[in-house]
Amino acid sequence: MATVTMLEQPVAFRPAMNNAEPPREIATENSNPTSVGFDTKSALEIARIINHEDAKISGAVKKALPEIAIVIDIVARSLRDGGRLIYVGAGSSGRIAALDASECPPSYSTLPSQIQYIMAGGPKALASASDVNEDSPELGQRDIARRRPTRKDIVIGLSASGSTPYVVGAVEYARARGAMTAAITCNQNTPLSQVADTTVVVEVGPEVVSGSTRMKAGTAQKMVTNMITTGAMTRLGYVYDNLMVNVHMKNAKLVERGIRVLMKVCGIDRDTAIRTIKSAGKSIPIAVVMLKAGVDKMEAVRRLSKSDGNVRLAIEDSRLEI
Repeated sequence: MATVTMLEQPVAFRPAMNNAEPPREIATENSNPTSVGFDTKSALEIARIINHEDAKISGAVKKALPEIAIVIDIVARSLRDGGRLIYVGAGSSGRIAALDASECPPSYSTLPSQIQYIMAGGPKALASASDVNEDSPELGQRDIARRRPTRKDIVIGLSASGSTPYVVGAVEYARARGAMTAAITCNQNTPLSQVADTTVVVEVGPEVVSGSTRMKAGTAQKMVTNMITTGAMTRLGYVYDNLMVNVHMKNAKLVERGIRVLMKVCGIDRDTAIRTIKSAGKSIPIAVVMLKAGVDKMEAVRRLSKSDGNVRLAIEDSRLEI
């Protein structure tokens, strides 16, 4: 039999005062007419309803592509100029931010310091609910202040509702310190959008289970963060054609990926790829430039340094602005 547990430390209950303005309507908190009677459905019907609603996400993201493109270029410029991308989130949004930040180093050999995340409750909140109150903008300000944001950085706040005080406080603080700021939310005209320079709004509408924004809203936020970092890495030249030439070969799977990438890019056999990777100091970008430009390791390193790591520009030995 299932058991019902209570929170160890209940969060204070603070309803709006009678003389306060009524809370604004938040689309992601509304009831979804498609899933009325959801608890009476069969497993197949439940899956069909969720799938039907999930099919709306891509179209909602498509409408936000112009804003996503703006953020991609800001992130690329920040990283190229020695700045950082710092995500801020709480709950599901914070976990999505952490996931995206943690996947960039193995995929593109970025330093952990270049793409970071801040989450209400800290790393321990990744695996379990945190007793840190995400309703506190002061906590958000405190946590982002520890990262010392500057005008070289971009701080991106994730909040499905667009009103999480922790995230709003952090983004507002970062902007006041000169950092570029952006918001990823699923509602229009939110407090978060008011404090961010650029807002990506993905209107996915009400969830199948009302207010469960780990569903459509969470999927939408993951899609957007995928676009932002993949787009920025590509603009920086860490992707050649559609191949992951900056892969960090830290385990057997990634070593094999690096070998296959070099074989594909340069049209060579496996043995030649392995020899070249070894002579390049186990660096795929150096190996690619050596083979494609017909230069030695020292020249490949010089070209990559000149192009800020942009593989295509290093091969061409020219310089273009991102």
